[in-house]
Amino acid sequence: MATESVAPGDYRERQSRLTGAVVWTRVATGAPGDTRPVLPDGCMDLLWTEGRLFVAGPDTRAYVPEAVAPGSRYVGIRFYPGTAPAFLGVPAHELRDRREELADLWTAAEARRLTERVDDAGDPMAVLEAVAAERAAGAEPPDPLLAHIVASLGAGRSVARTAADAGVNARLLHRRSLPAFGYGPKTLARVLRLQRALALARDGMSYADTAAVAGFADQAHLARDIKELTGVPLGVLLGGGS
Repeated sequence: MATESVAPGDYRERQSRLTGAVVWTRVATGAPGDTRPVLPDGCMDLLWTEGRLFVAGPDTRAYVPEAVAPGSRYVGIRFYPGTAPAFLGVPAHELRDRREELADLWTAAEARRLTERVDDAGDPMAVLEAVAAERAAGAEPPDPLLAHIVASLGAGRSVARTAADAGVNARLLHRRSLPAFGYGPKTLARVLRLQRALALARDGMSYADTAAVAGFADQAHLARDIKELTGVPLGVLLGGGS
């Protein structure tokens, strides 16, 4: 059964009925912090806002969305790392750090038809989810190597260990990672480590313990990496000051 979580303010998400995805919605309020940065997480999103369907590629740094009018509604499907390219039909590295109109990736006619379908829906989230499920039904089955890479790096194992456990060499691992994740396994490992650290710190773990558990050399390493990937210090990112 899908579970739903609510973030502070205007954002809501739940597990999608589509394997390897969550669906979410956000309504712009115009309040301070409404354009808070979107942090790298290894994922890709298909997004709708009235009259528009577009794709957010995998980020290597924080993305700060443009301010929009209060009341503007966004609905999206966030695909777990490595799963979106099969659905989109576009290699992830071609979309790295980019936002692209769906009409530039698929045919203009198909993009227009799908946009109108979601525009006319009483429940845009449900219809966008249905569109994704229909498209996914015709995609190739998931590559088990990709799931292994995400699980292994997400658990903090090294790239070398990840490759060895999969029975491939590091060069092949890198070559398979680019079209699936948008970047090589070292960058993916760094992004997943960022997300582990943020989850631990948000649960109240001290920064020193967060660094040790998440796989950083020390707290200074944690601080540098957070600043490089998100643009702000960890304390500011979590709302605790400088």
